[in-house]
Amino acid sequence: MEKKQHPNTPTPQHSSHIAVGIITISDRASAGEYQDLGGPALKEAAQKNGWQILSEAIVPDDAERIQEAIRSFSQQGCGLILTTGGTGIGSRDVTPEAIRAIMHVEIPGFGEVMRAESMKITPNAILSRSLAAIVDLSLVIALPGKPSGAVECLGFVAGAIPHAVALAQRKPTTC
Repeated sequence: MEKKQHPNTPTPQHSSHIAVGIITISDRASAGEYQDLGGPALKEAAQKNGWQILSEAIVPDDAERIQEAIRSFSQQGCGLILTTGGTGIGSRDVTPEAIRAIMHVEIPGFGEVMRAESMKITPNAILSRSLAAIVDLSLVIALPGKPSGAVECLGFVAGAIPHAVALAQRKPTTC
């Protein structure tokens, strides 16, 4: 017997359909004084998840520039925007504030899980201000600047990303 799907049943969001933008936030990397390692590490991790890299940028630790990059990537169709850098407690670490100023909703569970799991690796994880939010039609995840930390934190929340992206893009979901 063939199982028929109800015509109004939403199709599941598959991770391979996620268009990704990656933004490295670093004064030194944007000035060419430091080689960006976080962006390439996130690109590799995203590709391993089957996601398509649509856009990449390196911007200084400047709230307006961060916001411009996020909004531009969202307009280009990035359903997921990953940032690396600027989530610490230094005077130039402004990524969370930049995102909060343009978001329409923060998703606290992402930051909570990233910090809790990272605490198992380093006690300094408690200083992280990593977060996730919806900006325009994109899920934005602010990850640590250290490449290994960025990739680890992305791994801790990767399972929830396809559903969150579908919701951000107002696509039908299964729940």
